[in-house]
Amino acid sequence: MTQTFSAFRISEEDGKSRGTVVQASLDELSPGPVVIRAAYSGVNYKDALAGTGSGKVVRKFPLIGGIDVSGTVESSEDPRFTAGDPVLVTGFDLGVAHDGGYAAYVRVPGDWVVPVPNGLSLVDAMAIGTAGFTAALSLDDMERNGLTPASGPVIVTGATGGVGSVAIQLLARRGYNVTAFTGKDEGEYLRQLGARDVLLRTSVTFGTRPLEKATWAGAVDAVGGDTLAWLTRTMMVGGTIASSGLAGGHELHTTVMPFILRGVKLLGIDSVACPRERRLQVWQRLATDLRPDHLPTMIKEIGLDGLPDAFSILLKGQARGRFVVKLV
Repeated sequence: MTQTFSAFRISEEDGKSRGTVVQASLDELSPGPVVIRAAYSGVNYKDALAGTGSGKVVRKFPLIGGIDVSGTVESSEDPRFTAGDPVLVTGFDLGVAHDGGYAAYVRVPGDWVVPVPNGLSLVDAMAIGTAGFTAALSLDDMERNGLTPASGPVIVTGATGGVGSVAIQLLARRGYNVTAFTGKDEGEYLRQLGARDVLLRTSVTFGTRPLEKATWAGAVDAVGGDTLAWLTRTMMVGGTIASSGLAGGHELHTTVMPFILRGVKLLGIDSVACPRERRLQVWQRLATDLRPDHLPTMIKEIGLDGLPDAFSILLKGQARGRFVVKLV
């Protein structure tokens, strides 16, 4: 393919990285046996860090950004895929050390590629994206560790963000009593997604005691920092916390008390290096018993030229739901 197409490429200059929309060709892309004609991508906190140089995410310059993509197979040397197959890619080195999803074409290893399950469209796949996949991994792990709707209430922190917005829908669909924890006045939006209660950050004093009132049977946390420390102190006996983010800080200041006196389980959620078989299983759940009911409510569609503004909104903590990048 000699024709050029638009792509959002991140370059480094004088030790600083910045992204711009450029023209690229297939021959310039990172190698891989599967060529995908991209339809949609997404915008994640990690993308914002990479695209602005606010975090040391990109390991190779220049690089096309975007850690998500969905589209159809254009060509494949991998026998598992044929031209026209609807597929998606999230995680691995995509948009980090391998040209990513912010382009009309993407070339990747076959082991990274997941068939889009029946019941999900290409835009659905990116409305979910890495953020929603992380939310689904969180719930899947929590249920593997004994969480059920009968266990008690589940809290979702960073509730208006990508992980939080999807997590609320997944939990509500499964019948959990969900409390959305947020610093924003977005109660109507969060209840529409399925939250029964909304807890404003400004109404909570985190406290300093090793243990606080036992309140939550489960927690989906994409915030980290002081919020995660507070969660460890307020979990019920046998409670589970799924930790997947650090928007509120990467340090955790707590004690062993919640773990040895209440049996609290702190589960680390890694959606980047998740094994392929687990990916297939969780994406199948996202198309069936965990399918989010309100995806159109939580997305805003943009083009490549809208990425800088989206990055800024995410980094300021002002995002609601998911930005979906239309590439066709």
